Amino acid sequence: MRLTFLGTRGGIESRSRRHRQHSTLLIEHGGRRVLIDCGDDWLGELDALAPDAILVTHAHPDHAGGLADGAPCAVYASATTCRALPDTVDTHAIRLGSRISIARLAVEAFPVVHSRIAPAVGYRIAGRVVYVPDVVDLRDKTIALHGIELYIGDGARLTRPLVRTTATGRRFGHTSIAKQLGWCARAGIPRAIFTHCGTEVVRDHAAAAKVVRALGQRLGLDASLAHDGLVVDL
Repeated sequence: MRLTFLGTRGGIESRSRRHRQHSTLLIEHGGRRVLIDCGDDWLGELDALAPDAILVTHAHPDHAGGLADGAPCAVYASATTCRALPDTVDTHAIRLGSRISIARLAVEAFPVVHSRIAPAVGYRIAGRVVYVPDVVDLRDKTIALHGIELYIGDGARLTRPLVRTTATGRRFGHTSIAKQLGWCARAGIPRAIFTHCGTEVVRDHAAAAKVVRALGQRLGLDASLAHDGLVVDL
């Protein structure tokens, strides 16, 4: 299985050579190509990417805006996200907690705390990889992270979370890389890569990468930042 980080920029104005495009992950497996997320930056690019299927984590523009003109293949998401996508998209709702095969790839969706307006999910891929590019918290870490080899998480903030709380106590926003590495350490996950990078990462990737590497080393993890074009073979 080959993972290519086609884009690694979050929903921010800043961009750089390493983080130019909105976060999008291409998974190649068994001769098929599965794309996760397709933000505004990818509008008009889907035919060239030629995916066999697309997964969407949630309906924010930096994750689903590239589908405004439709898609050349089936699009899979939670029922809530499917309802928020354009009518021109061939949507297929994924039931949370169920494992299904999409373009020969085993996929399981689970709920993620991130947004009030656009509820998000994370994906377990082939029982080996977790993909959660926007996250405040995981509702059930035991289930979501069990047996995972590679955690791909939210790179919006390094050590200080960007989390707000509503009057009713609901949280939304982004937790820190440091917090997510703690989840990985407790779950016994050996490797973590962070995408959906925020301003402090995009403006100085090298300095941020040192911080992430050091945070991981303290917990016995291989921790790094993704960048546009990064390829990982599993």
